Amino acid sequence: MTPDQTAIAEIRTHYRTCPLCEATCGLSIEVEGDRVVRVRGDKQDPFSRGFICPKGSTLGELHHDPDRLRGPLVRRNGRLEEASWDEAFAAIENGFGPVFEEHGRESLAILLGNPITHHLAPALYVGSLVRACATRNVYSASTLDQMPQHAVSGLLWGDPNAFPIPDIDRTDHLLMLGANPMASNGSLITAPDFPGRLKEMPARGGRLVVVDPRRTETAVRADEHLFIKPGTDVFWLAALVHTLFEEDLASVGRLEPFVDGVDEIRELVAGFTPERVAGICGIDAETTRRQARALSGAAAGAVYGRVGNHTVEFGTATAWMAAILNILTGNFDRPGGVMTSSPIASRVDDGEPGGRGYRLGRWKSRVSAHPEVNGEFPAASLAEEMETGGKGQVRAVVTVATNPVRSYPNSERLDRAFAELDFYVAFDIYVNETTRHADVILPAPSTLEEEAYELTFMVNAIRSFAKYAKPVFERKGPSEADIFARLVLVLRGEGATADPVILHDELVEDAVGRMLDPSKGAEVDLEREEIMAALEGLSPVEKLLDLKLRSGWQGDLFGRRSGGVSLEKLAKHPHGVDFGPMVERFPERLKTESGKFELASPVLVEDWARVRARLESSDGEEGLLLIGRRHVRSNNSWMHNVETLVSGRSRCTLLVHPEDAKRLGLANGGLSEIRSRAGSLRVEVETSEEMMPGVVSLPHGWGHDVEGIRMSVAADHAGVASNVLTDDGIIDTASGNAVLNGIPVEVTAIA
Repeated sequence: MTPDQTAIAEIRTHYRTCPLCEATCGLSIEVEGDRVVRVRGDKQDPFSRGFICPKGSTLGELHHDPDRLRGPLVRRNGRLEEASWDEAFAAIENGFGPVFEEHGRESLAILLGNPITHHLAPALYVGSLVRACATRNVYSASTLDQMPQHAVSGLLWGDPNAFPIPDIDRTDHLLMLGANPMASNGSLITAPDFPGRLKEMPARGGRLVVVDPRRTETAVRADEHLFIKPGTDVFWLAALVHTLFEEDLASVGRLEPFVDGVDEIRELVAGFTPERVAGICGIDAETTRRQARALSGAAAGAVYGRVGNHTVEFGTATAWMAAILNILTGNFDRPGGVMTSSPIASRVDDGEPGGRGYRLGRWKSRVSAHPEVNGEFPAASLAEEMETGGKGQVRAVVTVATNPVRSYPNSERLDRAFAELDFYVAFDIYVNETTRHADVILPAPSTLEEEAYELTFMVNAIRSFAKYAKPVFERKGPSEADIFARLVLVLRGEGATADPVILHDELVEDAVGRMLDPSKGAEVDLEREEIMAALEGLSPVEKLLDLKLRSGWQGDLFGRRSGGVSLEKLAKHPHGVDFGPMVERFPERLKTESGKFELASPVLVEDWARVRARLESSDGEEGLLLIGRRHVRSNNSWMHNVETLVSGRSRCTLLVHPEDAKRLGLANGGLSEIRSRAGSLRVEVETSEEMMPGVVSLPHGWGHDVEGIRMSVAADHAGVASNVLTDDGIIDTASGNAVLNGIPVEVTAIA
């Protein structure tokens, strides 16, 4: 064998799912020894079809990043120093003890970041961690993103996690607002190769209409792009609904017997004529009517709204109107319209419509009495809970894969609040702008050292798909499940030396108990001993995953269902298995108390008063408004430490329309100061006709220029922190969502 042949023989290929965004693209990872030598798209993956974006190709760089933490850090004498795992958990026990004893558990807050949804162990263990914290101070990225959709889904059809997904492979007409999947690869929709799927639409006569204050990468490819003033999507969508009623175009279709509240919606939008909202939105009345007719007349149409119209002052009302449009045009739960996913690791409810319904506001935050939504408080309210003294003041924090000092509103205020905490534990792979304040940092293993299965994102997938992979590399330390388990046991008071097997076994026992419980929908006469014997030899996360797979709607029920899925069978298909497109799930999936779509939920009707008041008071005149933007090489702040993704000219610039630049004396490449009610910063100007006049854009997640972080690449490409400008005093009151778009600002030139 020649030297070249020997080198080839030593390279191993592993097939995985990319964990860096919602697209879940299949990867082919070539490994030589303990090094990743190449990452490509897996052409044999039936879901992603070989597609890969720049982020996925750098998974090896992330794994080998010298700044990525390999072991715990503990603060000693004011400095974070390396420590053993036992020392770290002992420090956690010793740190939390005095805080809880003096101030109680209500002084603890837990903050969850979206990377936990990309990994298997956190998805399975994070619920136990939240329960172990025993506090109502729960915060997550949801109130920086999609909480309006959770609220609308819960209130209209009874399931806050059943999101309406555009069936993009079969739709004839896609109306997209506040989304840029050419850069994001999709959001609240798992559709690998989203760009390719959009390109396929014209071949079948499909039409794409994009409504956005910026001519985004997606808008450029659309059949039609409409500029709209940031934060006014709700008025325009209401005008579309008004037109459906005015021109007798509303037609619910087969679900009509299960829909309540149509007349109430007609009354709510009565004043939202296309003419009345034109000055507010910037879209003329005839265009609005034409778009309503096109949507109602499409053989299969879908309305899809995302971050740009959820992270605004009327985010919940906007999501509500989008849902109303899909229902009133007969496009809800219809192939080519919007549908809900059927992940194979879940059961399909084929019973009668009806359930317990959905409640929010079961408890309220201490300082401003914000109602909980989905068991969470608004991220925008965290700083006041940390600063305001008295019983229940947040004095200790656990963060899991999140960087709130960069991702939460009014970031400078929050940075000061973190510096004053009594005790702080971070579960993170970097010392970043937030974790630099931690007393203990627990790093997760590399994603390539863990089992891989996309459990969370299959809940929003356009096809039922499953793919499992063993670790690429042998772990150098404890598993992610072990770390979670030890932290849970410390928080439960069982001590720093408690064996993580205690929690592993508890979770398996609980899962088996639910599987055998007739009230939980047990389908066959299974025996506990039989199930436990079948799980022998599996890792803790594999046991929990196998139980979900085998009891899911495609599962083998431990041999009772011929041809069904199990973890063992899935492992024999390294490229994944496609179980087909979305299918109709309603009316059976209705979980409202009435067993119907409750279009005019009292919570939403009450919130609509804010929208109506703005309609009546607005004359359409606004100053400059700030929006964010996404880039295909960036997701969150933690990905800025990969050289390949941040190299080249700076992307952290303020995009300004040339007319606005001329009026304000701004020069392309020059420096500007941008000010909001919350703060100010200086940033480079980039003039661009892709911006709507009167609107400026700045990306989020940057600002890596503070002392104490250990992210050398990010520090060399620092950029500016856009959340210095976002105002934590303004939120979408119905859902608690932060307002990250449509922020009034002033911009001046700096010589």
